[in-house]
Amino acid sequence: MTAGSVPAVSTPTSEGEDESPGAIIGPDRLLAFGDAVFAIAITLLALDITVPGDLENGDLGRALHRALSDIGAYLLSFVVIGVLWLSQHALFHRVARLDSCLLYLYLALLAVIAALPFPTRLISEYADTAAATAVYAGSIAAASALITAMTLRLVVRPELATPGAAPRRLRLAVYEGLVMVAVFAASVPLAFVSPRAAQYWWLAAVPARAWLSRRIRTAPPAGRP
Repeated sequence: MTAGSVPAVSTPTSEGEDESPGAIIGPDRLLAFGDAVFAIAITLLALDITVPGDLENGDLGRALHRALSDIGAYLLSFVVIGVLWLSQHALFHRVARLDSCLLYLYLALLAVIAALPFPTRLISEYADTAAATAVYAGSIAAASALITAMTLRLVVRPELATPGAAPRRLRLAVYEGLVMVAVFAASVPLAFVSPRAAQYWWLAAVPARAWLSRRIRTAPPAGRP
C-alpha cells in the first residue's frame, strides 16, 4: 500500500448466512407490502364508479342506471380480490421463511392484482364481448395459479413451511387453487363461443371452493397428515 492511501474497508459477513432476497425481506414485511397493494387495487375499483356532473334531476336516474354495469363489475372484482386476499393470508400463515422462488411468485401475483382494475373496466364497458370476458377470466386464472404455485412450493419444500403446517392441508389447498384455475381458464375459450355463458360458468367456482374449504377445515391436525 502506498503512503497516504486509504485502506479498503470490508464488511464482515457470517459464514453460511442466507443473503437471498427472500431471506432478507421476511414473510411479515412482504405480506404487509402485499396488503397495501390489495387495498390500493380495491380502492381503484371504486374510483371507476362515476356519474356525469351537472345533471338535470330527470337525467340522474338514467345516469345511475347506466352506472349499474360499473357497480356490478366493482362488486364482482371486490369479491374476487377479497377471496384472493384471504387466500394469501391463509398461505402466509403457513410460511415460516421465504426463498427466492416464493418471493418472485408473490411479486408476480401482486403485479396481477395491481392490474385488475383494467380488466374490471373492460368487463364493465364490454361485458358482451369475447375479448373483455377472456381478459378478465385470464387475469383471475393467473392470480389463482400464482397462489397455487406458492402453496405447491411449500409442499415441495416443507422446510419453508411452519412446523404446524400439515402436509394434507397444504395438498388440499393446492387442489382448491387448481379448481379455481380450471374454472376461470376453461371460461377463456368458452368466451369466444358465448361471453355470457363464460361469465355464468364462473359461478361454478363458488360451490367447488366451498366444498374444498369444508374438506380443508375437517382435515386432520398437524401430526396426523
